[in-house]
Amino acid sequence: MSRNHILYIIGFMGSGKTTAGKRLASSLKWSFVDLDNKIEEHTGLKIPEIFSLHGEDHFRVVEAEVLRSLLTDSDTVISTGGGTPCYASNMEFMLETGLTIYLKMTPGQLMKRLNRTSAERPLIKNLSGESLLNFIEEKLAFREKWYEKSDLVTDGFYLDISNLNLKVKSHFSLEE
Repeated sequence: MSRNHILYIIGFMGSGKTTAGKRLASSLKWSFVDLDNKIEEHTGLKIPEIFSLHGEDHFRVVEAEVLRSLLTDSDTVISTGGGTPCYASNMEFMLETGLTIYLKMTPGQLMKRLNRTSAERPLIKNLSGESLLNFIEEKLAFREKWYEKSDLVTDGFYLDISNLNLKVKSHFSLEE
């Protein structure tokens, strides 16, 4: 067993991965890393700029490189991007190197959250209403096969950080 613990938070965009990751890291007294922030630091570009200048395929290559560079000597919670598990054997990498937690939500729940932030997100910046819901349903159906491989699947809408904290401690056999 490694001397450090890695916890990956995965789920669809808008599922609250960053918020949950920060809260969980705080409750565990672990480090927190947001993969998108690390990609922006690595490239010197914002995520929407990477998509518009270089396309999604290039973004996914960079994402996989940065993800693999995040292994540290400290206990860390890593919030991933919504598509991270679905490309470049990233899900297999995360399952081999840490504990994965899927924040599961319905398309309707995701749509409520994404309606407020769609302009900031490259994949949905021009979508709203029925077209946004259709996009979420299609993408989620495609991505679910990776998400469901997670070690833990939890309700992302009614997330209980205390309960999740206990599950993580139990998984890693950590003392209270």
